[in-house]
Amino acid sequence: MIFIDACFKKPTPSAPIWLMRQAGRYLSQYRQTRAKAKDFIDFCRRSDLAAEATLQPIEALGVDAAIIFSDILVVPLEMGMRVEFAEGVGPVLSEPIRDRIGVDRLRENAADRLDYVYDALKIVRANLAANKALIGFAGSPWTLATYMIEGGGSKTYATAKKMAYCAPDLLHSLLRKLSAVIESYLLRQIDAGANAVQIFDSWGGALEKSAFFEFSWNYMKQIATRIKSERPQIPVILFSKGAGGYLEAIDGDFDVFGVDWNTPIDRAKSVLFDRYALQGNMDPARLYSKAAIEEGAREIARIMRGENGYIFNLGHGMQPDFSVENAKFLVDFARQIFAR
Repeated sequence: MIFIDACFKKPTPSAPIWLMRQAGRYLSQYRQTRAKAKDFIDFCRRSDLAAEATLQPIEALGVDAAIIFSDILVVPLEMGMRVEFAEGVGPVLSEPIRDRIGVDRLRENAADRLDYVYDALKIVRANLAANKALIGFAGSPWTLATYMIEGGGSKTYATAKKMAYCAPDLLHSLLRKLSAVIESYLLRQIDAGANAVQIFDSWGGALEKSAFFEFSWNYMKQIATRIKSERPQIPVILFSKGAGGYLEAIDGDFDVFGVDWNTPIDRAKSVLFDRYALQGNMDPARLYSKAAIEEGAREIARIMRGENGYIFNLGHGMQPDFSVENAKFLVDFARQIFAR
């Protein structure tokens, strides 16, 4: 698989391509599949529908890897929190975690309750071409903790950050519990057919440097170390949005560093590429314009073309109002200019 070879910095005929959040509302077939479910949670729990959504961008875009369709919040859901997705609001988590009682009542066996994700992986792997990789994923402990503490999304993360500075032991106890679940969850995804796994740290950039490493990166490293020790043949990708200012201190036993669109790819290359493969980092907003797509892809290619260990991707996820035509244009254009 070209994607797996690139993760391990092996020679490839071109840079492999996939797009974060490539299964989504911009695809009409996704919207049709979504309409078969009662709500978004039901969609995630319907293995047949999740598998269907996972495979759609492979056919529509011709990308080199599928990423299993699910949501990072199935972990707190199966740990016992009530999670709802309100239209126009986003995720709402009832009874947010604010004290030791809240942490203690979280289920530690949540990975055993996520069979619907493993079943979806098995379906996808059975229907995915042998040369296409299948990626499993989870949210980082810190990112999940922000939702669990705030009760949903946040612009300031004030409550979670208050816990970091006023009750760090409480936050660490939550992060340890989450890490144990995520480790088991990702290992089970691998056993179900995932060829690689990615940890999404969407909100790492909310933390200053010392807090970022204490409450976010060190837990991601711990999870990666566990996976690499037990499944060394499986690439581990770590993506932390907003961590571009901390690159010099990045370390750990993982294979691929996901570069967000705020971090210049040439800087990531100069600091990290001797140790890790790189993935990213076009600004997703460029998909609104074919001219902007060409400009962005050419600039990344100027820096990364011909390098072993580069995966073309966006610096964050696809948006619902992107056009399928432009997404396909991006994949085709990037494949053309990255060919050796």
